[in-house]
Amino acid sequence: MSNPVFERMRDKRGYATFGPPGARERAQESYGGYGRGYGAPADLEEMYSRPAATPVDTGRMTYDDVVVKTASVFGVLLLAAVVGWNITGLVFVGLIGGLVLGLVNAFKRNPSPALILAYAAFEGLFLGGVSNFIQTRGYVADGHPLDGIVAQAVLATLCVFAAVLVGFRSGKLRTSPKLTRIVMIAMGGYLLFSLVNVGLMAFAGHSSLRTGGFGLLIGALAVLLASYSLVMDFEFIRAGVEQGAPRKYAWTAAFGLTVTLVWLYLEILRILAILRES
Repeated sequence: MSNPVFERMRDKRGYATFGPPGARERAQESYGGYGRGYGAPADLEEMYSRPAATPVDTGRMTYDDVVVKTASVFGVLLLAAVVGWNITGLVFVGLIGGLVLGLVNAFKRNPSPALILAYAAFEGLFLGGVSNFIQTRGYVADGHPLDGIVAQAVLATLCVFAAVLVGFRSGKLRTSPKLTRIVMIAMGGYLLFSLVNVGLMAFAGHSSLRTGGFGLLIGALAVLLASYSLVMDFEFIRAGVEQGAPRKYAWTAAFGLTVTLVWLYLEILRILAILRES
């Protein structure tokens, strides 16, 4: 839930350790071996007249890369969600496939576009089926439909994303080591609560604990945690671009954002369902 996929993009030396293959050797070759370590005058003049290399030229990640890759991942997710909405029996296929590929991508050292897009497809099947069930059968399955709730959840998710992005761009939303530790502990507690809740429903025949006022409180906490996770995502992406992470990590950024936004959408959908049922 906290997007560990971004952690692999950093090491103790930071993003500056990434660089195009042979860059150091070429620099030594250009500046060494002539006079007191400087190139010949004609060579220096030719070097200064060259246009500055762009991140694309050097194979570094850019914001455009992140936007394009994220749009590709969400495009696959939305197409799969349409399929999952119409064939609700695929929800468990999407759940299992999304969970497995989510873990594989999260701990894979080098991002794989194929696996990330496959994750989006499975996750789309799951989201489509769950969304259909909640809207047509009611959150507490009491028989009445919750018309329009999916559109409301999507709109609310986009609004939260936009608000966090604006706050981050303005410099008002930032992470801190102390707050991050607190959030990570809270995420661990939330995960444990979710597992207990699922276990009670699956094996003890107990109704969901995510109902009523308590369910709204848990949902609000989860939305705050997901929003903070978005801030962490944005900080990792900015660090990757500014410090020259390899271009392939744009896929990692797209995957991380997808994980967070899917989580945020599900939490908002649950909150709206509880409110509508009440």
